Amino acid sequence: MSRTSLYEEHVALKAKLAPFAGFEMPIQYSGVKAEVQAVRDNVGVFDVSHMGEFFVEGRDAISFVDYLITNDFQGASIGKAVYSPLCRDNGTAIDDLIAYKLEEEKVLICVNAANIEKDWNWIDSKKSGFDIELTNRSDEFSLLAIQGPKTEDSLAKLGFKNTDAEYYSAFESTWNDQPVILARTGYTGEDGFEIFGSHETIKTLWKQMMDIGVTPCGLASRDVLRLEVCYPLYGHELNDELTPLDAALKWTVKEKKEKFIGKDSLVGATSQKRLVKLSLDKGIPREGYPVLDSNDKEIGIVTSGTMSVTTGKGICLALIDRENFPENKEFKIQVRKNIINANYHTKAFVSGGHK
Repeated sequence: MSRTSLYEEHVALKAKLAPFAGFEMPIQYSGVKAEVQAVRDNVGVFDVSHMGEFFVEGRDAISFVDYLITNDFQGASIGKAVYSPLCRDNGTAIDDLIAYKLEEEKVLICVNAANIEKDWNWIDSKKSGFDIELTNRSDEFSLLAIQGPKTEDSLAKLGFKNTDAEYYSAFESTWNDQPVILARTGYTGEDGFEIFGSHETIKTLWKQMMDIGVTPCGLASRDVLRLEVCYPLYGHELNDELTPLDAALKWTVKEKKEKFIGKDSLVGATSQKRLVKLSLDKGIPREGYPVLDSNDKEIGIVTSGTMSVTTGKGICLALIDRENFPENKEFKIQVRKNIINANYHTKAFVSGGHK
């Protein structure tokens, strides 16, 4: 089991630790409810150093990344972050990632921890014909995600510059005389930054965040926060068998791009699944629970479910077989032996507050 550079800090704070993507990670500190509320109302910080960092540098860096991903990277301006699936030729998703256009010839790709090796092997296999240097620097970086409406205030106290940057922007900077990369991104729906730096830099930053009262948050609250705003999680809403079209990510598939891996399979295709947002007035929907139509026919499965701290209801995302999608949009969820009527939502359960 691997550990991040902040492991000793988590132990000192008496965090509950558990395995996640091959790492021993903090699941919670003060408690899920308090941590969710801190991010929604104030400011919290997550250790996400288990994520992977690949750098693409050279004359063809931008065109190479544009070819790799389904979203438009070529058209993004310097200093922008672009969310996108990474697909095979048949359109199925290897992962979802964020690519940061730092310079004309320098791109950072941040990938999910569980998929670092899989992603690296795939991306490395596609570099032929491109004038690039590709490096896996995942072991060199630690990463913090500071999230919540008081993020800017907190970073100003810590001496950061350019904290008024646009949403989904990214730039290289310095903090404490050390190089860092800042991105106004996150996985909570709230305002925030993700800060990449050396292990020592991030350890120092974490301690200073604790000193000014930023709430340490674990992966359990992170999951509740992302579900409340309906962000997909690879391995749940997206996986090796599904395409972006199945996971309500058609908006990331730019069909007018000249070429990208998976284009022939995705352009003009119809999804096999439909991703829906459901809530229960009583009970908690959990991953794997069957979803039924009004006639109690099983038509899908819950991919992620939890008790929403913000709304006080059980909420979930579920994949429904497209051919069985009910026209009346009436759904039920089987919670153990009980079949409970579900509320169908067209919008996220919580609107969030990012810039």
